[in-house]
Amino acid sequence: MTAHDRIGTLRVLEPVLETHRADRGRCAMTRNGTAGAGRVPGGGGRTGPACLLAMLATLAAATPAPATAGSAPERSGRDLAAFALRDGDRVVFYGDSITQDGGYTRFVEEYVATRFPDWDVRFYNAGVGGDTVKGGWAGDVDVRLQRDVVDHRPSVVTVMLGMNDGGYKPYDPATFATYADGFGAIVERLSRDLPEVRMTLIHPSPFDDVTRPPGFAPGYDDVLRRYGCYVEALAARERQGVADFRAPLNAGLAAVHAANPDLARQILPDRVHPSAAGHLVMGAALLRAWNAPALVSRVEIDAAEAEVVSAENAATSGLEVAEGRLRWTQHDRALPLPMNFDDAEVALAEAAGAGIEALDQQPLVVRGLAPGRYELKIDGEAVATFDDAELAAGVNLAAHGTPMRWQAYTVKWAAGDRQEIQRVRRHLLAAGADAGRVAATAAALAEEDEAMQRERREAARPRPRAFEIRAAEKPAPR
Repeated sequence: MTAHDRIGTLRVLEPVLETHRADRGRCAMTRNGTAGAGRVPGGGGRTGPACLLAMLATLAAATPAPATAGSAPERSGRDLAAFALRDGDRVVFYGDSITQDGGYTRFVEEYVATRFPDWDVRFYNAGVGGDTVKGGWAGDVDVRLQRDVVDHRPSVVTVMLGMNDGGYKPYDPATFATYADGFGAIVERLSRDLPEVRMTLIHPSPFDDVTRPPGFAPGYDDVLRRYGCYVEALAARERQGVADFRAPLNAGLAAVHAANPDLARQILPDRVHPSAAGHLVMGAALLRAWNAPALVSRVEIDAAEAEVVSAENAATSGLEVAEGRLRWTQHDRALPLPMNFDDAEVALAEAAGAGIEALDQQPLVVRGLAPGRYELKIDGEAVATFDDAELAAGVNLAAHGTPMRWQAYTVKWAAGDRQEIQRVRRHLLAAGADAGRVAATAAALAEEDEAMQRERREAARPRPRAFEIRAAEKPAPR
């Protein structure tokens, strides 16, 4: 059993869920702060991938047995009516440096591009380091909203602010009032300038008071909790969507910290900015808030009857069953996530409760095989070996290194390149929008961004794949 297999069970640990539920329930309980000394976020070291994997393997050894390969995802099927995004949407992520870092926004983009390759959905990162509800070095809030949000003509906008607004000090009613008034004004402005926009207001992500002692009682993270309670109330009042990054990240910190404190500190290395693992937890939380469907595709074959029993979000043809070997062509209508579950950061995210694999379900079910072990090949490439019971229960192809996953990686790389183009363009405009050369360069970058978004759709189109299952060769006797 691999470290990934064991770590996958951590996402269903009851302590994580209980912590998450308890934290959400506290929103209505308190409204006033406590006195104490402020604290500026401190530094934190990073652990290399090899060390992370070693620590994760140790952490996983104490966890319960994993769920079977055929476990049901959180949201089965493809309930598109419930999903928050639609074909043709233009999505802007507005926020501070945590959004500018781009981890959670890229993950969401990768999900949509691979899960709905026929859709034309555009994504724009409008995060700027240091921003508050009043704006920051890249312009005051009115400038920022016009240039970095409204000008993109979005149909969907997410807003996450608060980390800098609280001032890294104990709760202060005047500081909170500034935040509340400013956040409310942002929502009012977007509603006025974009009457059809659908907003998702996001609780501030946490300040890590879990793996390090708070600088004052009850801690800066409790200030952010209060700010998140306001965000939730504002979303309800304005009938907009809401998502919570703080509660799931804190629950993940607590779960990992209980088994390995050093590893837990890698989720928020400087207490403020999430690592890649932390961003995956946040991205998964946003997708769940949006009711993202988990299914990539599902195919079930009865080998004994030589028939395809069902195919969901996929087309199959040419099934041949002879001498214990199955061959068929399968054309899925979606790709799995570009996600290697043996990667140290992905494994850490799963340990922290991200539940990425639960959002990435591509089950292949083959019943009626004779007892034994079987090798799965796709396009002639060996994928994995399973026994007949595993195949009958269903194996999740998305958890393996298939040709479909490698195709999806082209989407991942393009999303990273595009966000860097958007960041450079935003900085150029902030430095001097009236300068002719700067404006021309920014326009050229915008054109390149749009061209790359169109190319991403082509890269994400699934291709027909040749599947083969055959009895695995027995190892030669020694």
